[in-house]
Amino acid sequence: MKRIIKIIKNFSVLGKLAFIVLILIFILSILGPQLSKHSHDLPSGDSLEEPSKNHKLGTDGLGIDILAQICNGGRISIIISFGVAVLACSIGSFIGILSGYKGGAIDYILMRFTDMMIVLPQLPTMIVLGAFFGPSIKNIIIVLSLFSWTPIARITRSRVLTLMEEDYIKLSKGYGGSFKYIYINHIQRDLFPIIMLGFIRTIGKAVVTEASLSFLGLGDPTSKSWGLILNRAMDFKGIYFTSYWKWWVLSPLLAIILVVLSVSLIGREMESRFDFKM
Repeated sequence: MKRIIKIIKNFSVLGKLAFIVLILIFILSILGPQLSKHSHDLPSGDSLEEPSKNHKLGTDGLGIDILAQICNGGRISIIISFGVAVLACSIGSFIGILSGYKGGAIDYILMRFTDMMIVLPQLPTMIVLGAFFGPSIKNIIIVLSLFSWTPIARITRSRVLTLMEEDYIKLSKGYGGSFKYIYINHIQRDLFPIIMLGFIRTIGKAVVTEASLSFLGLGDPTSKSWGLILNRAMDFKGIYFTSYWKWWVLSPLLAIILVVLSVSLIGREMESRFDFKM
């Protein structure tokens, strides 16, 4: 935790602002549903009310408060994106470390498998897998993770290969140091920034991809994420011939943009600080 705080302190003003915006969105998403006086799934007003003191972002076609939906949708998106980031970083770092440390045939097989996953058309494949496994938060996390670990694996492998050429690691291996000892004492601290950057980048990618799948109707219909809110808004006939789109469509869209932009800026700050790109 101290290392993370130290990294954030060295961000530029823009990077710190992006971090603050991201934290505020997370807090609003987690605490918003509990603090809101309106339900996110039950009508609390008339259909398609304009923004007012009682409904800050108006209501949708069923009279459900849009701000309450945005807060709840943010919580769903956070659960999915963090789940994907944890799983993708675990898979990617494991494959990258194993490939870089072992080398030889293991390295060749793992990297060819990684290349195969990279060249697969991701969105069509995710659509097919999402339809096959069924719409649920658990299945969405698994499907998204399958296509999110490859950048982490490649950059982790590259860093491990570089570290394996260092004299102190060669000496450690020469004196009979086990993989566990070398990893804990020499490799782990160097991989922390890379895995942290991969975690941040994966969150942004997962938010966009989950929103895309939900927008296409392949998300969990019982969990109203930002993508599903957009899907319901777009299903409303003639929405662009009215003023409803200004709060019903733009609200979840702006939430997605803010998260992705903040994550992108934080990722750029980390890349410039540690001098590597993902």
